[in-house]
Amino acid sequence: MRLPHPVYRLYERRLAASLVPNRLPRHVGVILDGNRRWAKSFGETAATGHRRGADKIAEFLGWAEADGIEVVTLWMLSTDNLARSAGELGDLLDIIEDAVRGLADSRRWRLRVVGRLDLLPERLAVALREAAERTAGVRGLQVNVAIGYGGRHEIADAVRAYLREQAAAGTTMAELAETIDVDDIADHLYTAGQPDPELVIRTSGEQRIGGFLMWQSAHSELYFCEAYWPDFRRTDFLRALRDFTRRERRLGR
Repeated sequence: MRLPHPVYRLYERRLAASLVPNRLPRHVGVILDGNRRWAKSFGETAATGHRRGADKIAEFLGWAEADGIEVVTLWMLSTDNLARSAGELGDLLDIIEDAVRGLADSRRWRLRVVGRLDLLPERLAVALREAAERTAGVRGLQVNVAIGYGGRHEIADAVRAYLREQAAAGTTMAELAETIDVDDIADHLYTAGQPDPELVIRTSGEQRIGGFLMWQSAHSELYFCEAYWPDFRRTDFLRALRDFTRRERRLGR
């Protein structure tokens, strides 16, 4: 239900005031879902939905920044999405390129690209690398843009990187089998050096994570929001944060 504008602002302020800063997550992952369904509900094209969703990203990052979040991971394109029709995929890749360039141009956030860039068109892969390089010195909120990303691919890449590293050091397969540990894999993930996401949000009402940060989200709190990503509001984000702070996180202990 949409609240009248003055009431909405009052409710938003009350939600924000209810948050306990030292209980907020350091890292929030977001599955940006529902762009196509949002567009369909208005009789618009999928490209229109993707553009509207891309326009939401900077606004969302501003909210996260204001609430003291340190790391945000945005799942913008999965490896499964690469199987979409050529027409829709071409539009989507162009929109993603424009969106990431815009984030880099703002010089406001430090970008890290996570995903299989080798599966993307060379032009897009180059643009994404350049965006990350241009923001390498930016301090503040770290933003992982997950593009051509799949959780299984990430784990396979991490194992592959570790094996290559150990082979170069002369370690035998027998030695590896005896010594490999979870930390060895974690140290070679796309997000190495960052805290794991304590909160993962998925928009559009779907209640699954679909391979998003499979390794890192082992202890994540999951929050499913009914709003399509283009309609996601600050109140929706604040509700997710409030819900997170109210959960008892035992982490298996």
